Amino acid sequence: MNHQQIDTIHNAAKSGHVELVRLGIALLFIVGIVLYTASRGTTPSIMLIVASVVGAYMAINIGANDVANNVGPAVGSKALTMGGALIIAGIFEATGAIVAGGDVVSTIRSGIIDPSLIPDKQTFIWIMLAALLAGALWLNIATVVGAPVSTTHSIVGAVLGAGVAAGGMGIADWGQVGTIAISWVISPLLGGIFAAIFLYLIKRTITYQTNMIAAAAKMIPVLVGLMAWTFSTYLMLKGLNKIWKVDFWFAVGVGFAIGAVVCAILAPVIRSRIKDVANNKQSVNRFFTIPLIFAAALLSFAHGANDVANAIGPLAAINDALISSGTSLQDSASIPLWIMVIGAMGIALGLALYGPKVIRTVGSEITELDQMRAFCIAMAATITVIFASQLGLPVSSTHIAVGGVFGVGFLREYLKANHARTLDEIKAHHPEGDETAIDTFLLRFNKAGLKEKALMLQELKQQAKSQLDPAHFSKMERKGLKKVYRQELVKRSQIMKIAAAWIVTLPISALLSAMLFFMLRGMLMPA
Repeated sequence: MNHQQIDTIHNAAKSGHVELVRLGIALLFIVGIVLYTASRGTTPSIMLIVASVVGAYMAINIGANDVANNVGPAVGSKALTMGGALIIAGIFEATGAIVAGGDVVSTIRSGIIDPSLIPDKQTFIWIMLAALLAGALWLNIATVVGAPVSTTHSIVGAVLGAGVAAGGMGIADWGQVGTIAISWVISPLLGGIFAAIFLYLIKRTITYQTNMIAAAAKMIPVLVGLMAWTFSTYLMLKGLNKIWKVDFWFAVGVGFAIGAVVCAILAPVIRSRIKDVANNKQSVNRFFTIPLIFAAALLSFAHGANDVANAIGPLAAINDALISSGTSLQDSASIPLWIMVIGAMGIALGLALYGPKVIRTVGSEITELDQMRAFCIAMAATITVIFASQLGLPVSSTHIAVGGVFGVGFLREYLKANHARTLDEIKAHHPEGDETAIDTFLLRFNKAGLKEKALMLQELKQQAKSQLDPAHFSKMERKGLKKVYRQELVKRSQIMKIAAAWIVTLPISALLSAMLFFMLRGMLMPA
């Protein structure tokens, strides 16, 4: 056995040891949940203990998969280290869940099934438990393969599957199911469009300018002010809506005022710092680092406030059904603080233990990100949610964020191809073989601003027309440039993997839930 084989075995053993440590920590958390739930009250319910364990398992999987969308771009752009991202997201996810998670959560997600058609409370408990476990299992599978999927769609599909298994096809609102299916297209499309628009705006106003630093001094305060506006509005409408109900236009107005203040404060600060900064893209990128850190924190807070319901909503429903004396089912259930804490701690723990894999997928395995591109993705996430909410469109924050990553990647592909065609055109209008003239022109062209570039190209075409025998680019050189045109900056394999995971999320979670419902009913139904 040689040294290379020994190293391979050693690395495999080390990797297995790390996985065992992660599993051990997760199991300790689960055991703690069992002991705490069992210690509550004089006659603890076995069903409530089981539901608490499954709810904690679901929360861990939400943290492992869904939180990556908030911090993945910041990590991929190097604005945050993986450790820093895990700490920030863990703190703000847990804070959002506990502080703004709300006192009441709908137990029948999105009106997906009709609770009046559920025959009894025991069946209702089995539906909620099966849905919770099925949603968690699917998220676990998606995390293992590194696919970011929607936790909301997972739990909706699971409730649908168990509900149909319990009450037949008529129990489901199929119109709502169709609306959710439409969001598979709407969410990533809107996220990608908004992210691409912001990236193109930054390129036109900053990086395509001759003096990038002077342009950045003018535009970055405006862009960060715009971010403050959208994030403030987003937080009021989505992150704090459980504890502070505000009108849409009031939130927009307050957000605008906050954005204007941020812009006014930031403008002189940036102007004072540009004197000793190099006139290049790397210097401009550094100005976006701090806004990205704030974006990751605020997105995590809003996510914890909203998506904690996917883990603890069914658990709260089971708890409410077990402690209530009546026989009727309610559309909503109050959430005790101890259940809220289970969700918050589970999300934070899942992120810390298993989050890095999906974070790497979102941050670096789809397309290369820098701070400007990550900034555009964060902006797209907030604006898309606000825009879609006002239009009544169902969107997934996961799909929006990943769509934003694809959007900036495809825009980069288009701009690269367009640049290659421009180079082709420049070379085609110079005498073949006159490399000195071509290099001189390209040097001037690359340093020029947008307007000057357009004038240079126009003059070049007029000169070529006046020549009796205008030269053309050689066939071999054109063939080489055509390969450049097709340069892929977005990994197609990731598109297929993620799209497939999105499409099968609802049906797979529904099928798993239906199977688990029949299994639970078979085991727990009195003989």
